[in-house]
Amino acid sequence: MMIHDLGLQTPRRQRKRVGRGIGSGHGKTSGRGHKGAGSRSGHKNRVGFEGGQMPLIRRVAKRGFSNRQFAQTAAEINLKDLEAAFEAGSVVDLVALRKHGLASNGKISVRILGDGELTKKLTVHANHFSRSAEEAIVAKGGQAIRVGLGEAVAQ
Repeated sequence: MMIHDLGLQTPRRQRKRVGRGIGSGHGKTSGRGHKGAGSRSGHKNRVGFEGGQMPLIRRVAKRGFSNRQFAQTAAEINLKDLEAAFEAGSVVDLVALRKHGLASNGKISVRILGDGELTKKLTVHANHFSRSAEEAIVAKGGQAIRVGLGEAVAQ
């Protein structure tokens, strides 16, 4: 069997052809009814319009507030990611993490977490280290340097 032998799996519904005479059932007013804005060409209602009735979005009370849109997100990087991406003696900062694809451009801070093993000596600049991550970096002769929020980008 070839690809051109395959037929359509679902039947296609033909479009409604309006304005083709009274016998078609869609003649004369072509399904638009009589008079009013809906019968005119170019008529569109905005989203949520309810024919002049007070729309639901305005009838229901607004409650609460969320600061989620202002949250500053941190790139969470595990030791196993550093092990895979960097060579011994490398300097790891936000710019280097972005270059290696470990932190997206939206991230403005770095958190180093202790999942995985580190076998290389690295100098890591980050805003936060978990205790196990910091111990693992220092145990291999590396440095775990804490930086302020704006400094992670500047390194």
